[in-house]
Amino acid sequence: MLGGCNNYQAQPLSLSLSRLLAMAFASSITASLHGLSSNTLSRESYTASRICSSPLSLPQSSGPVSKLDLTCQWSQRKSLPFRICASVADVVRETSSEENQLAKGDIWSVHKFGGTCVGSSERIRNVAEIIVSDDSERKLIVVSAMSKVTDMMYDLIDKAQSRDDAYIGALDAVLEKHKLTALDLLEGDELTHFLSQLHDDINNLKAMLRAIYIAGHATESFADFVVGHGELWSAQMLASLVRKRGMDCNWMDTRDVLVVNPTSSNQVDPDYSESEKRLEKWFLQNSSKAIIATGFIASTPQNIPTTLKRDGSDFSAAIMGALFRARQVTIWTDVDGVYSADPRKVSEAVVLKTLTYQEAWEMSYFGANVLHPRTIIPVMQYDIPIIIRNIFNLSAPGTMICRTSVNEFEDRTHLEPVVKGFATIDNLALVNVEGTGMAGVPGTASAIFGAVKDVGANVIMISQASSEHSVCFAVPEKEVKAVAEALQSTFRQALDAGRLSQVAVIPNCSILAAVGQKMASTPGVSATLFNALAKANINVRAIAQGCSEYNITVVLKREDCVRALRAVHSRFYLSRTTVAMGIVGAGLIGGTLLDQLRDQAAVLKEKFNIDLRVMGITGSRRMLLSDMGIDLSNWRDLLRDKGEAADVEQFVQHVHGNHFIPNTMLVDCTADSGIASHYYDWLRRGIHIITPNKKANSGPLDQYLRLRALQRQSYTHYFYEGTVGAGLPIISTLQGLLETGDKILRIEGIFSGTLSYIFNNFLGTRAFSEVVMEAKEAGYTEPDPRDDLSGKDVARKVIILARESGLKLELSDIPIESLVPEPLRGNASTKEFLQQLPQYDQDIAKKRQDADDAGEVLRYVGVVDVVNQKGAVELGRYKKDHPFAQLSGSDNIIAFTTERYKQQPLIIRGPGAGAQVTAGGVFSDILRLASYLGAPS
Repeated sequence: MLGGCNNYQAQPLSLSLSRLLAMAFASSITASLHGLSSNTLSRESYTASRICSSPLSLPQSSGPVSKLDLTCQWSQRKSLPFRICASVADVVRETSSEENQLAKGDIWSVHKFGGTCVGSSERIRNVAEIIVSDDSERKLIVVSAMSKVTDMMYDLIDKAQSRDDAYIGALDAVLEKHKLTALDLLEGDELTHFLSQLHDDINNLKAMLRAIYIAGHATESFADFVVGHGELWSAQMLASLVRKRGMDCNWMDTRDVLVVNPTSSNQVDPDYSESEKRLEKWFLQNSSKAIIATGFIASTPQNIPTTLKRDGSDFSAAIMGALFRARQVTIWTDVDGVYSADPRKVSEAVVLKTLTYQEAWEMSYFGANVLHPRTIIPVMQYDIPIIIRNIFNLSAPGTMICRTSVNEFEDRTHLEPVVKGFATIDNLALVNVEGTGMAGVPGTASAIFGAVKDVGANVIMISQASSEHSVCFAVPEKEVKAVAEALQSTFRQALDAGRLSQVAVIPNCSILAAVGQKMASTPGVSATLFNALAKANINVRAIAQGCSEYNITVVLKREDCVRALRAVHSRFYLSRTTVAMGIVGAGLIGGTLLDQLRDQAAVLKEKFNIDLRVMGITGSRRMLLSDMGIDLSNWRDLLRDKGEAADVEQFVQHVHGNHFIPNTMLVDCTADSGIASHYYDWLRRGIHIITPNKKANSGPLDQYLRLRALQRQSYTHYFYEGTVGAGLPIISTLQGLLETGDKILRIEGIFSGTLSYIFNNFLGTRAFSEVVMEAKEAGYTEPDPRDDLSGKDVARKVIILARESGLKLELSDIPIESLVPEPLRGNASTKEFLQQLPQYDQDIAKKRQDADDAGEVLRYVGVVDVVNQKGAVELGRYKKDHPFAQLSGSDNIIAFTTERYKQQPLIIRGPGAGAQVTAGGVFSDILRLASYLGAPS
């Protein structure tokens, strides 16, 4: 049946009609090739299309239908301004009862099932079950063609136009697909009737495709008619199955009801007035509790078959929802709803419970998996909500698109995100038209976009500086060459005269859009967005925001797009703050840190929304890399068994190269000056650095100043709390004093946990060498105690604090009082040093006795004299009631004397040595960085 009406049972079409159809179509095409007049061509083409878009009213006869009978009907049909089936329907409608008149409103619910939902007989059964289970008083179901069928139908046309005989076999495949599905679903009269109609349709399609094959061309109307058959077949099968389940059900060929006016932009505009009239007439004779309607297809006002173009089935459902004034429109698909971002790019993307029409509109424009913007228009005027649901997960409530958004969170202690979601468009190019001659010249923008329109390019985004010096806009990359050539041609004179300086093309761009109705009039949204991008070291090339404030759009490098999407998604608390980490140095401190990360990872994810992914661990010889994050429960075994040869550059590239994680940090747990020399390059590449390694901040002054200047100028963070006091907040306290306007006068302290332990226990008659050996055996010293006793480590801490205080000192400017006897500073081994150290106990014992006689104690201290711009490391004497004399164990103590704390210094005291506290201090810096990157504080 060709576009048949439900109220008319057409007779099977004979072979002579198939030939006649082929002859008619071929003659219309051939006429154009032989130069017939435009009127003749138009009349022939119109006749052929009308035949193929209208059901044939064949005579009821027991005998065969002759070619003469059909020819007579055809000649009569050419003079009719309406479809033959309409004359039959009118007679029936005149006798219809008033009780069959269409009642609109909340009694109706509309469902739409896409091709995936009806892709097989089993899935069609699932759809039927959903329909039967719906307790709505009345329901209309819009169905697409079975999965892949529409593509198969277009392929038929392409093959026929190309004169490829394979179209015959391809059409047989279409027949077989639907025949097998029907045999599995239907039985009895329903099966017989459907298979009869199916074979008739296939025969007619063969005739049409043969005509296309002969002509080598298909008009748009013929193509639309061919591809629409998939919806006709799926609707008929589903309606038969629903009736089999015992429900009153009819199927609707929406070409009988839905009237649209094709536009010049590959779209159509529904004619709601005419469609409502046709719907009411259709319903008079087809009243039922359930209606299965074809999606995607419609008719022009001249009754010529057409389609609704892109996302046509969704559009059909929305139009039907508006025509019926339905309670809601449910779009069934294969996802749980609308996500806050593309889940293929952001694994933490969440399903949104609600979206406003405007939010859905904005997100769908930028490529999010939402409805096409035009689908929303029909339902908006009647405030009909659209619900997106997953047919494969009926427990998921889906996403509701409606007039006003409700709170996403039932728990009132949470706030709905200001930004509802993020969407991206890839494969764009930015075109920049720039020149001083543009300022104040009327018509420049019109000329620019007129040229773009002439080449048929689609402008995605526009941005113009208020100075009018430049206009930039984004277009699909495949169209940018034509756009650039058109602009060069249009503005050739202005370019030659210098009024325009350039028409520049910036390729390889992507667009990132933040969408949310609550963004309007909410201060700080833009600041938060751009801050998140900056901290992820992402440069923004262009910006646009409409005055509605529902959308902020930025243009980025294509390679930065996924990282940018993840950065902003996590920053607005829609997902965890995820940081890719690389641990450099898996020794005592690094290993302890990894164990702490392992023990705390679950708590950080659950309570603080922080996901720290250790993507690499490297020592001096071996490194372990992972694309998803190393399992820290057995990292030592993995490093030993699966590690590869260490390569610092390869290691850094791997950790920083994961575009799915927006932020990267490297944690240097070594004391290696070679590793510290890489800090500048790492910061320049946008990698955050956390370290207890003192070598960078106490190294050559020019390198230190260069490093800090870069860090201050960028959005990259460099935290080094552990370089001075292990886990004590010494650096942050000093920075806080300076940032609040205090003036540092003097910093004095016991900075070495090792030397603190030694002098806290160097009491009475105990020998100095004895206490040193005890400290080494307890693990407080370096493998060679001379590294501690030399005072160089304390001097580095003094230099770091001096430079933080504004002094420009080199390490060589710090006088150091070494506790290593001069004869033992040479090349002697550690064992030899410890054996010979007792020979020098008498000298330091004398100093202890002198101090004790004066009521004082010895303490090894570092001093930063800011007033006199100098520093020192020395063995000092302090009264027994001084805070420095009150220490025990390996505690550190630091006294800040400032303008505010002049009478009584600000004291910080606590453990200053040991792997646990040092690793804990580094861990604290890691969490501080995560907070700066967007984690809840």
